[in-house]
Amino acid sequence: MTEPEELATAASGADAKAGLKAVLALRRLAEALEALQVDNARRQGWSWQEIAEALEVSKQAVHKKHSGRPPLSGS
Repeated sequence: MTEPEELATAASGADAKAGLKAVLALRRLAEALEALQVDNARRQGWSWQEIAEALEVSKQAVHKKHSGRPPLSGS
């Protein structure tokens, strides 16, 4: 089983402490993946509107969240 699968299992289990820790870890993973892919999209010339549509959020929300952030290292 992979770490994300283990986290998903823990997040849906009856142990509240383990579940909440798993939820936090999954949230952090999702945020890191979003930042990585937003950086990829911007390097490929995507507009903020295109990124927003792919993430199903408003253009303003994605721009506010990512525009002032430095690109991830190695990007």
